[in-house]
Amino acid sequence: MPNAETPPTDKRGWLLPSLLIVLAITAFRIALLAANRTDLFVDEAQYWLWGQELAFGYYSKPPLIGWTIRAATEIGGSDASFWVRLPGPLLHGIAGLLLGAIAAPRFGKSASIWVCASYVTLPMVAIGGLMISTDTVMVPFLVLSLLAWMRGLDIGGSHRWAILAGFSLGIGFLGKYAAVYFILCAGLSAALLWQARPGWKPALSGFVAFLLAISPNIMWNLANGLSTVEHTLDNADWVRDPGDKATLNIAGLAEFLGSQFAVFGPILFACLLYLATRPRRASAEQKFLLLFSLPILAIVSIQALLSQAYANWAATAYIAGTLLVVPWLLANRPGLLKASMGFHLALTILLPVLTVFGAGLRIGADGDLLLARYLGRSDMSLSILEAAEKRDLSAVVADDRDVLADLFYFNRDGPIAVYARPVSGRAPNHYVLKHSMPSNLTGPVLFVSKRKSAPNECTEAVSLGRVAPEDGAYAHRSQKLFMVDAQCLAVRPSQ
Repeated sequence: MPNAETPPTDKRGWLLPSLLIVLAITAFRIALLAANRTDLFVDEAQYWLWGQELAFGYYSKPPLIGWTIRAATEIGGSDASFWVRLPGPLLHGIAGLLLGAIAAPRFGKSASIWVCASYVTLPMVAIGGLMISTDTVMVPFLVLSLLAWMRGLDIGGSHRWAILAGFSLGIGFLGKYAAVYFILCAGLSAALLWQARPGWKPALSGFVAFLLAISPNIMWNLANGLSTVEHTLDNADWVRDPGDKATLNIAGLAEFLGSQFAVFGPILFACLLYLATRPRRASAEQKFLLLFSLPILAIVSIQALLSQAYANWAATAYIAGTLLVVPWLLANRPGLLKASMGFHLALTILLPVLTVFGAGLRIGADGDLLLARYLGRSDMSLSILEAAEKRDLSAVVADDRDVLADLFYFNRDGPIAVYARPVSGRAPNHYVLKHSMPSNLTGPVLFVSKRKSAPNECTEAVSLGRVAPEDGAYAHRSQKLFMVDAQCLAVRPSQ
Protein backbone atom coordinates (compact mmCIF):
# COMPACT_ATOMS: atom_id res chain seq x y z
CA MET A 1 0.00 0.00 0.00
CA PRO A 2 1.55 3.33 -1.00
CA ASN A 3 2.67 5.58 1.84
CA ALA A 4 1.06 3.29 4.40
CA GLU A 5 4.01 3.39 6.74
CA THR A 6 7.80 3.33 6.70
CA PRO A 7 8.98 0.03 5.17
CA PRO A 8 11.08 -2.12 7.53
CA THR A 9 14.80 -2.38 6.90
CA ASP A 10 15.12 -6.05 7.94
CA LYS A 11 12.71 -7.62 5.46
CA ARG A 12 15.13 -10.17 3.99
CA GLY A 13 16.12 -13.56 5.34
CA TRP A 14 12.68 -14.59 6.59
CA LEU A 15 12.07 -17.45 4.17
CA LEU A 16 14.56 -20.07 5.39
CA PRO A 17 13.61 -19.88 9.10
CA SER A 18 9.91 -19.85 8.20
CA LEU A 19 10.35 -22.77 5.82
CA LEU A 20 12.13 -24.82 8.49
CA ILE A 21 9.34 -24.12 10.98
CA VAL A 22 6.64 -25.09 8.48
CA LEU A 23 8.50 -28.23 7.40
CA ALA A 24 9.01 -29.36 10.99
CA ILE A 25 5.36 -28.88 12.00
CA THR A 26 4.01 -30.32 8.74
CA ALA A 27 6.30 -33.37 8.94
CA PHE A 28 5.12 -33.99 12.51
CA ARG A 29 1.49 -33.77 11.43
CA ILE A 30 1.99 -36.10 8.48
CA ALA A 31 3.88 -38.66 10.59
CA LEU A 32 1.06 -38.86 13.11
CA LEU A 33 -1.56 -38.72 10.38
CA ALA A 34 -0.13 -41.99 9.09
CA ALA A 35 -0.82 -43.54 12.50
CA ASN A 36 -4.19 -41.82 13.02
CA ARG A 37 -6.75 -44.26 14.46
CA THR A 38 -9.90 -42.25 13.79
CA ASP A 39 -12.41 -42.88 11.01
CA LEU A 40 -13.25 -40.30 8.40
CA PHE A 41 -15.94 -37.95 9.68
CA VAL A 42 -19.21 -37.86 7.72
CA ASP A 43 -18.22 -34.70 5.81
CA GLU A 44 -14.81 -36.11 4.91
CA ALA A 45 -16.40 -39.32 3.62
CA GLN A 46 -18.83 -37.30 1.54
CA TYR A 47 -16.00 -35.17 0.09
CA TRP A 48 -14.16 -38.39 -0.80
CA LEU A 49 -17.24 -39.61 -2.70
CA TRP A 50 -17.39 -36.33 -4.58
CA GLY A 51 -13.81 -36.95 -5.66
CA GLN A 52 -14.94 -40.21 -7.27
CA GLU A 53 -17.50 -38.29 -9.35
CA LEU A 54 -15.58 -35.28 -10.66
CA ALA A 55 -17.90 -32.39 -11.48
CA PHE A 56 -17.96 -28.58 -11.42
CA GLY A 57 -20.20 -28.56 -8.38
CA TYR A 58 -21.87 -30.72 -5.74
CA TYR A 59 -25.00 -30.69 -3.64
CA SER A 60 -23.76 -28.55 -0.75
CA LYS A 61 -20.33 -27.21 -1.71
CA PRO A 62 -18.35 -26.05 -4.74
CA PRO A 63 -16.01 -28.61 -6.33
CA LEU A 64 -12.44 -27.90 -5.19
CA ILE A 65 -12.60 -30.18 -2.15
CA GLY A 66 -13.55 -33.18 -4.32
CA TRP A 67 -10.87 -32.39 -6.88
CA THR A 68 -8.23 -32.05 -4.16
CA ILE A 69 -9.05 -35.38 -2.55
CA ARG A 70 -9.15 -37.11 -5.92
CA ALA A 71 -5.70 -35.73 -6.79
CA ALA A 72 -4.26 -36.89 -3.44
CA THR A 73 -5.71 -40.40 -3.68
CA GLU A 74 -4.57 -40.75 -7.28
CA ILE A 75 -1.02 -39.72 -6.34
CA GLY A 76 -1.04 -42.09 -3.38
CA GLY A 77 -2.70 -44.90 -5.30
CA SER A 78 -4.98 -45.44 -2.30
CA ASP A 79 -8.28 -44.26 -0.86
CA ALA A 80 -7.09 -44.79 2.71
CA SER A 81 -7.95 -42.02 5.16
CA PHE A 82 -4.29 -40.92 5.23
CA TRP A 83 -4.38 -39.91 1.58
CA VAL A 84 -7.82 -38.34 1.88
CA ARG A 85 -6.58 -36.12 4.71
CA LEU A 86 -3.02 -35.50 3.53
CA PRO A 87 -3.78 -32.22 1.70
CA GLY A 88 -4.80 -30.66 5.03
CA PRO A 89 -1.36 -30.16 6.63
CA LEU A 90 0.26 -29.46 3.26
CA LEU A 91 -2.16 -26.69 2.29
CA HIS A 92 -1.98 -25.02 5.69
CA GLY A 93 1.81 -25.03 5.45
CA ILE A 94 1.61 -23.29 2.07
CA ALA A 95 -0.82 -20.72 3.48
CA GLY A 96 1.57 -19.97 6.34
CA LEU A 97 4.47 -19.30 3.98
CA LEU A 98 2.31 -17.04 1.80
CA LEU A 99 1.32 -15.05 4.89
CA GLY A 100 5.00 -14.70 5.68
CA ALA A 101 5.55 -13.33 2.17
CA ILE A 102 2.89 -10.67 2.82
CA ALA A 103 4.32 -9.73 6.21
CA ALA A 104 8.03 -9.51 5.30
CA PRO A 105 8.05 -6.28 3.25
CA ARG A 106 5.58 -4.63 5.63
CA PHE A 107 6.61 -5.64 9.12
CA GLY A 108 10.11 -7.05 8.74
CA LYS A 109 11.92 -10.35 9.05
CA SER A 110 11.11 -11.14 12.69
CA ALA A 111 7.43 -10.30 12.34
CA SER A 112 7.21 -12.37 9.16
CA ILE A 113 8.64 -15.44 10.90
CA TRP A 114 6.27 -14.97 13.81
CA VAL A 115 3.30 -14.55 11.45
CA CYS A 116 4.16 -17.78 9.66
CA ALA A 117 4.77 -19.72 12.88
CA SER A 118 1.62 -18.31 14.50
CA TYR A 119 -0.58 -19.26 11.57
CA VAL A 120 0.58 -22.87 11.27
CA THR A 121 -0.03 -23.36 15.00
CA LEU A 122 -3.42 -21.61 15.25
CA PRO A 123 -6.02 -23.81 16.98
CA MET A 124 -8.16 -23.86 13.81
CA VAL A 125 -5.10 -24.94 11.81
CA ALA A 126 -4.16 -27.57 14.40
CA ILE A 127 -7.58 -29.13 13.79
CA GLY A 128 -7.41 -28.47 10.04
CA GLY A 129 -4.15 -30.39 9.88
CA LEU A 130 -5.92 -33.51 11.13
CA MET A 131 -8.72 -33.65 8.58
CA ILE A 132 -9.77 -32.33 5.21
CA SER A 133 -12.30 -29.52 4.97
CA THR A 134 -13.50 -26.84 2.58
CA ASP A 135 -11.84 -24.14 4.72
CA THR A 136 -8.50 -25.87 4.30
CA VAL A 137 -8.61 -26.00 0.50
CA MET A 138 -9.90 -22.42 0.29
CA VAL A 139 -7.44 -20.60 2.55
CA PRO A 140 -4.17 -20.81 0.51
CA PHE A 141 -5.90 -19.24 -2.48
CA LEU A 142 -7.37 -16.48 -0.32
CA VAL A 143 -3.93 -15.71 1.09
CA LEU A 144 -2.47 -15.62 -2.43
CA SER A 145 -5.30 -13.34 -3.50
CA LEU A 146 -4.62 -10.97 -0.59
CA LEU A 147 -0.89 -11.00 -1.36
CA ALA A 148 -1.50 -10.10 -5.00
CA TRP A 149 -4.09 -7.43 -4.15
CA MET A 150 -1.75 -5.74 -1.67
CA ARG A 151 1.19 -5.92 -4.11
CA GLY A 152 -0.97 -4.17 -6.67
CA LEU A 153 -1.90 -1.48 -4.15
CA ASP A 154 1.80 -1.02 -3.34
CA ILE A 155 2.33 0.37 -6.83
CA GLY A 156 -0.93 2.27 -7.03
CA GLY A 157 -2.83 -0.30 -9.05
CA SER A 158 -1.77 -3.04 -11.44
CA HIS A 159 -3.71 -5.10 -13.97
CA ARG A 160 -1.29 -8.01 -13.58
CA TRP A 161 -1.59 -8.19 -9.79
CA ALA A 162 -5.33 -7.55 -9.90
CA ILE A 163 -5.88 -10.40 -12.34
CA LEU A 164 -3.84 -12.75 -10.15
CA ALA A 165 -5.80 -11.61 -7.09
CA GLY A 166 -9.15 -12.09 -8.82
CA PHE A 167 -8.33 -15.47 -10.31
CA SER A 168 -6.88 -16.77 -7.02
CA LEU A 169 -9.96 -15.56 -5.20
CA GLY A 170 -12.10 -17.38 -7.75
CA ILE A 171 -10.25 -20.63 -7.15
CA GLY A 172 -10.72 -20.09 -3.42
CA PHE A 173 -14.43 -19.54 -4.11
CA LEU A 174 -14.48 -22.98 -5.76
CA GLY A 175 -13.33 -24.27 -2.39
CA LYS A 176 -15.95 -22.45 -0.32
CA TYR A 177 -18.33 -19.60 -1.05
CA ALA A 178 -17.05 -17.71 2.01
CA ALA A 179 -14.26 -16.46 -0.26
CA VAL A 180 -16.73 -13.87 -1.54
CA TYR A 181 -16.27 -11.96 1.71
CA PHE A 182 -12.99 -10.70 0.29
CA ILE A 183 -14.80 -8.76 -2.43
CA LEU A 184 -16.87 -7.01 0.21
CA CYS A 185 -13.76 -6.26 2.25
CA ALA A 186 -11.88 -4.91 -0.77
CA GLY A 187 -14.78 -2.64 -1.66
CA LEU A 188 -15.19 -1.41 1.91
CA SER A 189 -11.49 -0.72 2.33
CA ALA A 190 -11.40 1.17 -0.98
CA ALA A 191 -14.34 3.29 0.14
CA LEU A 192 -12.70 4.22 3.44
CA LEU A 193 -8.95 4.30 2.63
CA TRP A 194 -7.43 6.09 -0.35
CA GLN A 195 -4.40 3.79 -0.06
CA ALA A 196 -6.71 0.80 -0.79
CA ARG A 197 -7.92 2.12 -4.15
CA PRO A 198 -6.34 0.32 -7.12
CA GLY A 199 -8.19 2.32 -9.76
CA TRP A 200 -11.37 1.17 -11.46
CA LYS A 201 -9.63 -0.46 -14.45
CA PRO A 202 -7.43 -2.84 -12.39
CA ALA A 203 -10.40 -3.51 -10.12
CA LEU A 204 -12.49 -4.44 -13.15
CA SER A 205 -9.70 -6.68 -14.46
CA GLY A 206 -9.60 -8.49 -11.12
CA PHE A 207 -13.37 -8.92 -11.02
CA VAL A 208 -13.45 -10.31 -14.56
CA ALA A 209 -10.71 -12.80 -13.64
CA PHE A 210 -12.76 -13.79 -10.59
CA LEU A 211 -15.87 -14.37 -12.72
CA LEU A 212 -13.85 -16.40 -15.21
CA ALA A 213 -12.53 -18.67 -12.47
CA ILE A 214 -15.96 -19.33 -10.94
CA SER A 215 -17.87 -19.64 -14.22
CA PRO A 216 -17.77 -23.48 -14.34
CA ASN A 217 -19.49 -23.67 -10.97
CA ILE A 218 -22.04 -21.02 -11.96
CA MET A 219 -22.94 -23.03 -15.05
CA TRP A 220 -23.13 -26.25 -13.00
CA ASN A 221 -25.52 -24.61 -10.55
CA LEU A 222 -27.72 -23.32 -13.35
CA ALA A 223 -27.85 -26.81 -14.84
CA ASN A 224 -28.60 -28.45 -11.47
CA GLY A 225 -31.37 -26.29 -10.06
CA LEU A 226 -28.98 -24.01 -8.12
CA SER A 227 -28.39 -26.92 -5.76
CA THR A 228 -25.38 -25.49 -3.92
CA VAL A 229 -26.94 -22.04 -3.69
CA GLU A 230 -30.11 -23.55 -2.23
CA HIS A 231 -28.10 -25.39 0.41
CA THR A 232 -26.23 -22.19 1.29
CA LEU A 233 -29.57 -20.45 1.78
CA ASP A 234 -30.65 -23.37 3.98
CA ASN A 235 -27.73 -22.58 6.29
CA ALA A 236 -28.93 -18.97 6.49
CA ASP A 237 -32.58 -20.01 6.65
CA TRP A 238 -33.81 -16.67 8.00
CA VAL A 239 -33.06 -15.10 4.59
CA ARG A 240 -35.92 -17.07 2.98
CA ASP A 241 -38.53 -15.97 5.53
CA PRO A 242 -37.17 -13.25 7.85
CA GLY A 243 -40.59 -12.55 9.32
CA ASP A 244 -40.96 -16.03 10.81
CA LYS A 245 -37.42 -17.40 11.06
CA ALA A 246 -35.32 -14.39 12.05
CA THR A 247 -35.14 -14.25 15.85
CA LEU A 248 -32.72 -12.62 18.26
CA ASN A 249 -30.63 -15.56 19.38
CA ILE A 250 -28.53 -13.81 22.03
CA ALA A 251 -27.27 -17.12 23.41
CA GLY A 252 -26.24 -18.23 19.93
CA LEU A 253 -24.31 -15.01 19.37
CA ALA A 254 -22.55 -15.36 22.71
CA GLU A 255 -21.71 -18.98 21.94
CA PHE A 256 -20.32 -18.06 18.54
CA LEU A 257 -18.17 -15.20 19.83
CA GLY A 258 -16.96 -17.35 22.69
CA SER A 259 -15.96 -20.07 20.25
CA GLN A 260 -13.73 -17.62 18.38
CA PHE A 261 -11.36 -17.54 21.34
CA ALA A 262 -10.84 -21.25 20.63
CA VAL A 263 -10.70 -20.88 16.83
CA PHE A 264 -8.15 -18.03 16.64
CA GLY A 265 -6.64 -18.51 20.08
CA PRO A 266 -7.60 -16.66 23.29
CA ILE A 267 -4.76 -14.11 23.23
CA LEU A 268 -4.91 -13.43 19.50
CA PHE A 269 -8.69 -13.00 19.44
CA ALA A 270 -8.64 -10.77 22.51
CA CYS A 271 -5.96 -8.66 20.83
CA LEU A 272 -8.02 -8.41 17.64
CA LEU A 273 -11.00 -7.14 19.63
CA TYR A 274 -8.76 -4.65 21.42
CA LEU A 275 -7.35 -3.27 18.17
CA ALA A 276 -10.87 -3.00 16.81
CA THR A 277 -11.70 -0.52 19.59
CA ARG A 278 -8.86 1.88 18.68
CA PRO A 279 -9.01 2.38 14.88
CA ARG A 280 -7.91 6.01 15.13
CA ARG A 281 -4.54 4.93 16.48
CA ALA A 282 -4.04 2.38 13.71
CA SER A 283 -1.81 2.95 10.69
CA ALA A 284 -3.29 2.77 7.21
CA GLU A 285 -1.91 -0.78 6.89
CA GLN A 286 -3.55 -1.82 10.16
CA LYS A 287 -6.85 -0.21 9.17
CA PHE A 288 -6.73 -2.10 5.88
CA LEU A 289 -6.22 -5.41 7.70
CA LEU A 290 -9.01 -4.58 10.16
CA LEU A 291 -11.30 -4.02 7.19
CA PHE A 292 -10.39 -7.47 5.84
CA SER A 293 -11.15 -9.09 9.18
CA LEU A 294 -13.87 -7.34 11.19
CA PRO A 295 -16.58 -7.22 8.47
CA ILE A 296 -16.39 -11.01 8.13
CA LEU A 297 -16.67 -11.44 11.87
CA ALA A 298 -19.59 -8.99 11.93
CA ILE A 299 -21.49 -10.78 9.12
CA VAL A 300 -21.19 -14.18 10.76
CA SER A 301 -22.10 -12.69 14.13
CA ILE A 302 -25.33 -11.34 12.60
CA GLN A 303 -26.03 -14.82 11.24
CA ALA A 304 -25.44 -16.23 14.74
CA LEU A 305 -27.76 -13.63 16.25
CA LEU A 306 -30.59 -14.19 13.74
CA SER A 307 -30.29 -17.98 13.47
CA GLN A 308 -27.09 -19.94 14.19
CA ALA A 309 -23.46 -20.01 13.07
CA TYR A 310 -20.78 -22.65 13.42
CA ALA A 311 -17.45 -21.73 14.93
CA ASN A 312 -15.48 -22.11 11.68
CA TRP A 313 -17.71 -19.85 9.60
CA ALA A 314 -15.54 -16.81 10.36
CA ALA A 315 -12.23 -18.57 9.67
CA THR A 316 -11.47 -16.28 6.71
CA ALA A 317 -11.35 -13.31 9.09
CA TYR A 318 -8.16 -14.64 10.65
CA ILE A 319 -6.08 -14.44 7.49
CA ALA A 320 -5.85 -10.68 7.77
CA GLY A 321 -6.32 -11.02 11.52
CA THR A 322 -3.03 -12.91 11.86
CA LEU A 323 -1.22 -10.30 9.77
CA LEU A 324 -2.61 -7.57 11.99
CA VAL A 325 -2.35 -9.03 15.48
CA VAL A 326 0.98 -10.86 15.44
CA PRO A 327 3.21 -7.92 14.35
CA TRP A 328 1.40 -5.64 16.82
CA LEU A 329 1.96 -8.08 19.69
CA LEU A 330 5.59 -8.54 18.70
CA ALA A 331 6.17 -4.79 18.83
CA ASN A 332 4.03 -3.99 21.89
CA ARG A 333 3.42 -7.14 23.96
CA PRO A 334 6.08 -9.74 23.02
CA GLY A 335 5.47 -11.66 26.24
CA LEU A 336 1.83 -12.24 25.33
CA LEU A 337 2.84 -13.35 21.85
CA LYS A 338 5.24 -15.91 23.31
CA ALA A 339 2.55 -17.13 25.70
CA SER A 340 0.13 -17.46 22.79
CA MET A 341 2.68 -19.40 20.79
CA GLY A 342 3.36 -21.72 23.71
CA PHE A 343 -0.32 -22.51 24.12
CA HIS A 344 -0.85 -23.04 20.40
CA LEU A 345 2.24 -25.19 20.08
CA ALA A 346 1.00 -27.40 22.92
CA LEU A 347 -2.29 -27.90 21.05
CA THR A 348 -0.40 -28.54 17.81
CA ILE A 349 1.40 -31.42 19.52
CA LEU A 350 -1.45 -32.70 21.68
CA LEU A 351 -4.22 -33.01 19.09
CA PRO A 352 -2.39 -35.31 16.64
CA VAL A 353 -1.13 -37.39 19.57
CA LEU A 354 -4.72 -37.85 20.75
CA THR A 355 -5.74 -39.28 17.37
CA VAL A 356 -3.07 -41.95 17.77
CA PHE A 357 -3.09 -42.73 21.49
CA GLY A 358 -6.37 -41.26 22.69
CA ALA A 359 -8.91 -43.51 20.99
CA GLY A 360 -9.79 -45.12 24.32
CA LEU A 361 -9.96 -41.96 26.43
CA ARG A 362 -13.34 -41.16 27.94
CA ILE A 363 -15.09 -38.06 29.26
CA GLY A 364 -15.35 -39.06 32.90
CA ALA A 365 -14.97 -42.56 34.28
CA ASP A 366 -18.00 -44.01 32.50
CA GLY A 367 -18.65 -41.31 29.92
CA ASP A 368 -18.50 -41.34 26.14
CA LEU A 369 -15.25 -41.65 24.25
CA LEU A 370 -13.45 -38.33 23.90
CA LEU A 371 -13.15 -38.81 20.13
CA ALA A 372 -16.52 -40.56 19.77
CA ARG A 373 -17.66 -38.71 16.63
CA TYR A 374 -14.55 -39.99 14.78
CA LEU A 375 -14.71 -43.59 16.01
CA GLY A 376 -16.93 -46.61 15.38
CA ARG A 377 -18.06 -45.59 11.90
CA SER A 378 -16.21 -48.42 10.21
CA ASP A 379 -17.63 -50.92 12.72
CA MET A 380 -21.18 -49.78 12.04
CA SER A 381 -20.73 -49.98 8.28
CA LEU A 382 -19.13 -53.40 8.42
CA SER A 383 -21.96 -54.71 10.62
CA ILE A 384 -24.55 -53.48 8.12
CA LEU A 385 -22.71 -54.92 5.13
CA GLU A 386 -22.19 -58.25 6.90
CA ALA A 387 -25.93 -58.41 7.61
CA ALA A 388 -26.63 -57.93 3.90
CA GLU A 389 -24.07 -60.55 2.87
CA LYS A 390 -25.40 -63.05 5.40
CA ARG A 391 -28.82 -62.95 3.76
CA ASP A 392 -27.42 -62.78 0.24
CA LEU A 393 -28.88 -59.31 -0.38
CA SER A 394 -27.36 -57.35 -3.23
CA ALA A 395 -28.31 -53.83 -2.07
CA VAL A 396 -28.51 -51.69 1.05
CA VAL A 397 -30.86 -48.71 1.24
CA ALA A 398 -30.52 -46.15 4.04
CA ASP A 399 -32.27 -42.92 4.98
CA ASP A 400 -29.59 -41.36 7.20
CA ARG A 401 -26.91 -39.12 5.64
CA ASP A 402 -24.25 -40.18 8.16
CA VAL A 403 -24.88 -43.87 7.58
CA LEU A 404 -24.83 -43.37 3.81
CA ALA A 405 -21.56 -41.44 3.94
CA ASP A 406 -19.90 -44.19 5.95
CA LEU A 407 -21.35 -46.99 3.85
CA PHE A 408 -20.21 -45.48 0.56
CA TYR A 409 -16.67 -45.03 1.88
CA PHE A 410 -16.23 -48.34 3.66
CA ASN A 411 -18.01 -50.28 0.90
CA ARG A 412 -15.79 -48.83 -1.84
CA ASP A 413 -15.20 -51.46 -4.49
CA GLY A 414 -17.51 -53.81 -2.57
CA PRO A 415 -20.01 -56.16 -4.24
CA ILE A 416 -23.05 -54.70 -2.49
CA ALA A 417 -24.82 -51.66 -3.99
CA VAL A 418 -25.62 -48.78 -1.63
CA TYR A 419 -28.53 -46.40 -2.22
CA ALA A 420 -30.32 -43.57 -0.49
CA ARG A 421 -34.01 -43.97 0.12
CA PRO A 422 -35.73 -41.83 -2.56
CA VAL A 423 -37.93 -38.95 -1.50
CA SER A 424 -40.43 -36.78 -3.33
CA GLY A 425 -39.62 -33.12 -3.83
CA ARG A 426 -36.27 -31.45 -3.28
CA ALA A 427 -33.43 -33.77 -2.32
CA PRO A 428 -32.26 -33.20 1.29
CA ASN A 429 -28.66 -34.29 0.65
CA HIS A 430 -26.15 -35.38 -1.99
CA TYR A 431 -26.97 -39.06 -1.61
CA VAL A 432 -30.67 -38.59 -2.35
CA LEU A 433 -29.78 -36.27 -5.23
CA LYS A 434 -27.24 -38.53 -6.94
CA HIS A 435 -27.58 -42.01 -5.40
CA SER A 436 -31.29 -42.62 -4.82
CA MET A 437 -32.46 -46.18 -5.19
CA PRO A 438 -33.46 -46.78 -8.84
CA SER A 439 -37.21 -46.84 -9.33
CA ASN A 440 -36.96 -50.11 -11.27
CA LEU A 441 -35.02 -52.00 -8.59
CA THR A 442 -36.86 -55.14 -7.52
CA GLY A 443 -36.31 -57.94 -5.06
CA PRO A 444 -35.33 -57.91 -1.39
CA VAL A 445 -32.96 -55.25 -0.04
CA LEU A 446 -31.61 -54.36 3.39
CA PHE A 447 -33.26 -51.17 4.65
CA VAL A 448 -31.36 -49.27 7.37
CA SER A 449 -33.13 -46.65 9.45
CA LYS A 450 -33.32 -45.07 12.90
CA ARG A 451 -37.09 -45.63 12.85
CA LYS A 452 -38.49 -48.34 15.09
CA SER A 453 -40.64 -49.96 12.42
CA ALA A 454 -40.53 -50.43 8.67
CA PRO A 455 -42.35 -47.93 6.43
CA ASN A 456 -46.09 -48.54 6.23
CA GLU A 457 -45.75 -49.39 2.54
CA CYS A 458 -43.46 -52.33 3.41
CA THR A 459 -46.17 -54.66 4.69
CA GLU A 460 -44.01 -57.78 4.39
CA ALA A 461 -40.89 -56.35 6.01
CA VAL A 462 -38.80 -58.68 8.14
CA SER A 463 -37.08 -57.13 11.14
CA LEU A 464 -33.43 -58.18 11.42
CA GLY A 465 -32.72 -56.49 14.72
CA ARG A 466 -30.83 -53.35 15.63
CA VAL A 467 -27.17 -52.49 15.23
CA ALA A 468 -26.31 -50.81 18.52
CA PRO A 469 -22.59 -50.15 19.09
CA GLU A 470 -21.52 -49.53 22.67
CA ASP A 471 -19.05 -46.80 21.72
CA GLY A 472 -18.30 -44.34 18.98
CA ALA A 473 -20.34 -42.12 16.69
CA TYR A 474 -23.41 -44.39 16.73
CA ALA A 475 -23.48 -45.21 20.43
CA HIS A 476 -26.58 -43.06 20.88
CA ARG A 477 -28.07 -43.41 17.41
CA SER A 478 -28.37 -47.11 16.70
CA GLN A 479 -29.89 -48.30 13.43
CA LYS A 480 -32.71 -50.78 12.80
CA LEU A 481 -32.32 -53.33 9.98
CA PHE A 482 -35.22 -54.57 7.85
CA MET A 483 -35.39 -56.91 4.87
CA VAL A 484 -37.96 -55.40 2.52
CA ASP A 485 -38.98 -55.55 -1.10
CA ALA A 486 -37.29 -52.68 -2.92
CA GLN A 487 -40.50 -51.50 -4.57
CA CYS A 488 -42.08 -50.61 -1.22
CA LEU A 489 -39.40 -47.92 -0.81
CA ALA A 490 -39.93 -46.41 -4.23
CA VAL A 491 -41.57 -43.01 -4.53
CA ARG A 492 -45.14 -43.30 -5.77
CA PRO A 493 -46.36 -40.81 -8.43
CA SER A 494 -48.90 -39.43 -5.96
CA GLN A 495 -46.32 -38.87 -3.22
